[in-house]
Amino acid sequence: MFRKTLSAAVLLSVGLSAQASEESVLESEDVFELEYASDLTIADNGDTVYFVRHFMDIQSDRKLGNVWQVGNNGQLLPLTDGYHNVYGLSLSPDNNRLAYVSTESGKPQIHMLWLDSGKQARMTNLSSAPSNLTWSPDGNQLAFQMFVKQPEPAPVSLPGKPEGADWAEPAQFIDKVYYRFDGGGYTKDGFRQIFVLDADGGTPRQITDTDYDHQGVMSWGADGKALYFSANEQPADAMDPLDSEVFRLNVTSGEATMLTDRKGPDGSPRVSPDGEKLAYIGYDDKGTNYENARVYISDLNGDNRRVLTGDLDRSIEQAVWDSTGEGLYLKYDDQGKTKVVYQPLEGERKLITDKLGGQSYGRPYTGAEFAVADDGTLAFTYSNPQRPADVAVVEQGETRVLTSLNDDALGHKSLAKIEEIWFKSSADGRDIQGWIAYPPGFDKDKNYPLLLEIHGGPVANYGPHFSSEVQLFAAAGYVVLYVNPRGSDSYGKEFAQTIHHNYPSADYDDLMSGVDAVIDKGFIDKDQLYVTGGSGGGVLTAWIVGHTDRFRAAVVAKPVINWYSFVLTADFYPFFYKYWFADKPWENPEHYMKRSPISYVGNVTTPTMLLTGDADYRTPISETEQYYQALKLEGVDTAMVRIPGASHGIYQRPSQLMAKVEYILWWFDKHNGKEQD
Repeated sequence: MFRKTLSAAVLLSVGLSAQASEESVLESEDVFELEYASDLTIADNGDTVYFVRHFMDIQSDRKLGNVWQVGNNGQLLPLTDGYHNVYGLSLSPDNNRLAYVSTESGKPQIHMLWLDSGKQARMTNLSSAPSNLTWSPDGNQLAFQMFVKQPEPAPVSLPGKPEGADWAEPAQFIDKVYYRFDGGGYTKDGFRQIFVLDADGGTPRQITDTDYDHQGVMSWGADGKALYFSANEQPADAMDPLDSEVFRLNVTSGEATMLTDRKGPDGSPRVSPDGEKLAYIGYDDKGTNYENARVYISDLNGDNRRVLTGDLDRSIEQAVWDSTGEGLYLKYDDQGKTKVVYQPLEGERKLITDKLGGQSYGRPYTGAEFAVADDGTLAFTYSNPQRPADVAVVEQGETRVLTSLNDDALGHKSLAKIEEIWFKSSADGRDIQGWIAYPPGFDKDKNYPLLLEIHGGPVANYGPHFSSEVQLFAAAGYVVLYVNPRGSDSYGKEFAQTIHHNYPSADYDDLMSGVDAVIDKGFIDKDQLYVTGGSGGGVLTAWIVGHTDRFRAAVVAKPVINWYSFVLTADFYPFFYKYWFADKPWENPEHYMKRSPISYVGNVTTPTMLLTGDADYRTPISETEQYYQALKLEGVDTAMVRIPGASHGIYQRPSQLMAKVEYILWWFDKHNGKEQD
């Protein structure tokens, strides 16, 4: 195989032990063996967890999934089978039915599973994909959201076309602010609307008809007469992408009433079990690159609102009421880990678990879910640095992992051990957190090449989570360092805001200090340093090679190279110029260019490869092409890898993840200065 040939030189150069031979370490084709859990929902009594068990189909090169259940005794049972996608599990209030979305018929439709009999049925024949299935309190209805086309006629039609003539495709007229999105392509005319479907089947009823999108969490009122949702109701050409509000929707009349009215995002509304209070998540928009999202409690009409988490310097991602209505379970990231705490309406928070994660199987990002039973049992996706997400529960303070989805694929493999590291930044002495992945068979008395892998965002975070990329780099013989430099979240608002209108900057010093801290441990070959990163990590990788020549080779993945051109070509441009810079590009070009890696291309001597999906609209491939051509003009050893059909994530398909890793390892092997086989 391609991978075995490429990695052999590195494996031999670092002298891996016999027990970590090439046959026992992870190889890129092993990504097709990986599985992970998602879409968790739990029975009221806490005895059964329902989830989607994802797998990688090597024939179709797709990630697929089926519905499974696992009991408190760890017994697994498949509830659906086949080769399709499943998502959006929603358990009925009486726990007898499970609604979900499946592509079994060829396109996403709502399906129903009767849990007592095991019978299944497709419930809809929809024209677009449904999402956010939400049961009414009496179990008689399902609310969901779906895109509805509202085509606008073209302003020009060409005359004179003879009948049967084969003319070119007509010109595409665009006048919208948001006209294309990464992963979705060029947008169609229309908006996401709210529908209600009888739980016994029938024709869905559209209950909104607006010129703005409805998306995200919905919650029914206790009497089943109202739905609570969030939306940004500003006109489609508005330049305030974060200004969403919470609304109450009369299910019968379709009349919507706005309940919040501040500048900033408010969303994820949840009605309390007694039907008297409303919880939602939001913050005041101050035009910064980051603010902590807080939990608010109000009356159902939006009055008497108060902040529930004002003393917590972390950003809340999810808030779920307990069955009594006396408190909420909250999920947030803290120092690279994802936590769930219980927050009473009055009193102190209590940590339930900090073991969530495992859903971002490519790179070691946080990514996790949880669900809570009426009896307080918490089900969650379990994080293990050597495994993708499993299902676990916390019951009466005891954590039990119920599944071992990857023991068959990974149990016989020698995987990298992950170790936490803290160090001081040379910029200002600030404490910075990172993790070291040690290659299988690691021997501290030998010297190893070091690979610095940098996260994107830039406001995001890595943690002690499974990463197929990191594991594959380590399997090829590299000590891998990944770091949360300043600007990362999960360390509080001040830490994240240090890069406000100031990125890249001292985050470069944080990364270099991490490299030095690992070198000081005594097992790194200082002449064998390599660096890569994607998105924001691609920005920093390009910044690094423009500011130092200490790395033998670099791979810049899906980067921003020129902030001026990026803001004018990226899909979410009203956000980027407004929150990452003080002015529009032409109003302050000096600021844009000072922070652009292209401005320092004349300093680059490091062999640098570019790698980007050619359907990337978030960091368009034109950014990659600029740097590639600039490096060519400068005479720097460079290459460009385009991943056909890939958007910003690069590996929607498993083989694309393989391609990314293999090309990175090939480039580093090519430039390691050692004789190649």
